[in-house]
Amino acid sequence: MKEKHLLRVALAQISPVWFNKTKTLQKVKNSILEAVENKAELIVFGEGLVPGYPFWLALTNGAAWDTKMNKEIHAHYIRNSVCIEKGDLDDICILSKKHKIAIYLGIIERPLDRGGHSLYASLVYINSEGEIKSVHRKLQPTYDERLTWSPGDGNGLQVHSLKEFTLGGLNCWENWMPLPRTALYAQGENLHVAVWPGSDHNTKDITRFIARESRSFVISVSSLMTKSDFPKDIPYYDEIIKNALEILANGGSCIAGPNGEWIVEPIINKEGNIYHTLDFNSVLEERQNFDPVGHYSRPDITKLTVNRERQTTTDFID
Repeated sequence: MKEKHLLRVALAQISPVWFNKTKTLQKVKNSILEAVENKAELIVFGEGLVPGYPFWLALTNGAAWDTKMNKEIHAHYIRNSVCIEKGDLDDICILSKKHKIAIYLGIIERPLDRGGHSLYASLVYINSEGEIKSVHRKLQPTYDERLTWSPGDGNGLQVHSLKEFTLGGLNCWENWMPLPRTALYAQGENLHVAVWPGSDHNTKDITRFIARESRSFVISVSSLMTKSDFPKDIPYYDEIIKNALEILANGGSCIAGPNGEWIVEPIINKEGNIYHTLDFNSVLEERQNFDPVGHYSRPDITKLTVNRERQTTTDFID
């Protein structure tokens, strides 16, 4: 699509091959190739899609202290998490560069700069040249997520240019946090990407709220997960499955325009890519009467300080 003010987007509402990094990455590749065939310039995947959301925590008394079951499941989760430094996303980057498509991908990251043994729910942005431009580690894992995910830092609070659009993204309930949203607005964000593990109860309110607050496009992308999606070869399959609901994540992917109204209402229980073309002119129209970090702000009275330093435990001086 040659017009710089138009952007063709794909919302990849798919289920993971739960706890299987290799097979889930193959599903990601398939979704990208389909998006390319449909002339998409940006594709977005849900939170922690690779290798999946830690549903077991709510199904196996995950808060029980020092149990063999929870330890073994967690270890299996670590083994199937994504280590960017070891090249786990190289094939995705190659595909991005070959087809000139930008990607937001939700992963469970196992970063070497934090020792390589702890996990982070990270949102990775890959530009259309196949370059990883930011890795945003979820600032605050939610509720039982804290039993398996670690708190991130501000390094990934960055925005990216794509045609006339300026993109930024947050993970799940981070989207309810006013200050991280403001950090993205202040950098010129006008296309906000919100990724979720799934379900319209998350996306149906906040998507339109952020759009109206920011006068930006908002894309909410969720994964899917049903009881039948639990592979039988995972550790403690019987213990996990016996308490699982038939539907754990029903999707709810959607798009709101800069006026806060629906462009694509939440779509549930349907797997596949959802497509739409966004017109940047709508952003400029809606900023006429409200701009939260421009003409409708008072930085002389209230101002946000953001620490974007990547946090590590040690500073080595050789």
